[in-house]
Amino acid sequence: MNFILTAVLVLGAIALIASVILYVVSKKFAVHEDPRIGQVAELLPGANCGGCGFAGCSNMAEALVKGADAGSLDGLRCPVGGDDIMGQVADLLGMAMANSEPMVAVVRCNGSCENRPRIAEYDGLQTCAAMNSTGAGETGCGFGCLGCGDCTRACQFDAIHMNPETGLPEVDEEKCTSCGACAKACSRHIIELRKKGPKGRRVYVQCVNKDKGAVAKKACNVACIGCGKCEKVCKFEAITIANNVSYIDFNKCRMCTKCVDECPTGAIVKVNFPVKKAQPVAEVASETVKEEA
Repeated sequence: MNFILTAVLVLGAIALIASVILYVVSKKFAVHEDPRIGQVAELLPGANCGGCGFAGCSNMAEALVKGADAGSLDGLRCPVGGDDIMGQVADLLGMAMANSEPMVAVVRCNGSCENRPRIAEYDGLQTCAAMNSTGAGETGCGFGCLGCGDCTRACQFDAIHMNPETGLPEVDEEKCTSCGACAKACSRHIIELRKKGPKGRRVYVQCVNKDKGAVAKKACNVACIGCGKCEKVCKFEAITIANNVSYIDFNKCRMCTKCVDECPTGAIVKVNFPVKKAQPVAEVASETVKEEA
């Protein structure tokens, strides 16, 4: 009986000592979280997509609070929530948030089945990452879309789908949140976030092929051949040629579309522009006569 009582007392003493130690440690090493972090996290959409550059919405919330304490929220934006959510966050933190232009994912490859014929057959793991690691893929272009749909699986918002006829991904700009998940998933880096543009209008080079003109054109009918005609016709210095392929800076582009008309291969495209009305034959003939006169 004395043995049992001794054991109980010893265990009780050990439990008491352990509880005191745990209490002291918890007080000494306690992490006090700013209550604003939780409040900001509740405002964020909770998608945890990583489009903001952080691992999740809680990390973004912490960064926003730290930014507010430092006096600036520059560079911190939730692409999913957009300006509405960021405005609410700014109001909560007592900061001013400048409106940013909406972005949208753009597929910079037009190498459809028709434009880019198949010259090989891939019989491996059906992912773009796996196919890319084996070489050029099933066509002669080592830079274009591989068509396995890694980008579609990465999108949490059902904003990008593979077109079965062209074999290329297509972005639904109404659903796209510009989180950038599709761009990160693309092994060939053909998906880019660009400004959505006024009325959704955009002009961009739909090719990333860095091969020389003749090689690129042989692989794809609508490849950029780096001829430089678009660069010469642009009055706003928005187009540059590097590594045999042209690129349009959307910050400088004024969407005059002269480059679209000048491109000999059709590699430059314009999106959501109104269709020009066909000029009557009589007017065309009259203008031709005037020019000849």
